[in-house]
Amino acid sequence: MQTAIPCYFMRGGTSRGPFFLASDLPTDVPTRDRVLLAVMGSPDKRQIDGLGGANPLTSKVGIVSTSQTPGVAVDFLFAQLQPDKDTVDTTPNCGNMLAAVLPFAIERGLVAVQGNTTTARVLTLNTGMQCDVTVQTRGGRVNYAGDARIDGVPGSSAPITINFLDTAGSVCAGLLPTGQVRDSITVAGDGFAPFTLDVTCIDNGMPLVIFKASDVGCTGYEGVTELNANDALKRRIEALRLQISRHMGLGDVANKNFPKMTLIAPPRSGGSITTRSFIPHVCHDAIGVLAAVTVGTACVLKGSVCEGVAVMGQGSDPTVSVEHPSGEFSVALGLDPVNPQSITKAALLRSARLIMRGEVMVPANIWVGHPV
Repeated sequence: MQTAIPCYFMRGGTSRGPFFLASDLPTDVPTRDRVLLAVMGSPDKRQIDGLGGANPLTSKVGIVSTSQTPGVAVDFLFAQLQPDKDTVDTTPNCGNMLAAVLPFAIERGLVAVQGNTTTARVLTLNTGMQCDVTVQTRGGRVNYAGDARIDGVPGSSAPITINFLDTAGSVCAGLLPTGQVRDSITVAGDGFAPFTLDVTCIDNGMPLVIFKASDVGCTGYEGVTELNANDALKRRIEALRLQISRHMGLGDVANKNFPKMTLIAPPRSGGSITTRSFIPHVCHDAIGVLAAVTVGTACVLKGSVCEGVAVMGQGSDPTVSVEHPSGEFSVALGLDPVNPQSITKAALLRSARLIMRGEVMVPANIWVGHPV
């Protein structure tokens, strides 16, 4: 016997995964997590018995419900799973999967179409972050076809605009969780000599530790496969992550998916900065939405490790072009004219597509489903 659960399989930005109504899943968290693990086929590096794509970027789940918060249309709970682990992490945000929330909510009847475009406020339950999402809805339904292109996704799609509201300190206590825009830290660990490097610890939607690629023996232009095969580098980065996280107020993060570790270098393709982002143990094929927002923020903060590396224009509303292994990601920032270190706006463009709708099956010994 198996339990059938209504499911919409969606791409959001450069990620994808199943989306569920919260009411279609178990209410108690341990059972819900066992269901999600079964849905994705974890733990198994191929996720052969589930919907997972054998990569952290395709081991993601969205859970959506009508919001009870005034002014908010829907609540979104993001769950990050791993191919070869039995963990379900609902602590971090995911800006890519966020792009699929409003299309899903419209498809499932949680949000009514407003006209040629539909805008709704979404509350991400993971961190309490709110954003206004706008999708195209000509003809009374979600439009997925269009001319917008995002690196990391083939072809073109209808644009989805995300305007983040008050992203500073999404997980940490504030934008700069150590209280400094730049910290110098000496890292010690098994298998390598102690080393010292400067880092910027920052959270403007996603906790990041940013440091120069050259400080860990890299150029910052290496390919994803090369970086993932560099075990010595990954050991050093993980030792740094475990050590600096305590200074960020995050405690022991050995079993958590944050902070993300981001190597930076000068741009090579006309952008503002080059990045290689570990999430946290695998190098990202691109860069996460909120990670790009946070890197962009670091680029405009005087004294950060990005200073002297990033190539920035002038103005109170800069657009930061973040180069990554598969292309570029532009973030439009708004700066407070009174305090240029304060970010007033972070907006970006994504796309999404409904890939499949139907029911996903899980063994009845995991969950027998709702009583009939």
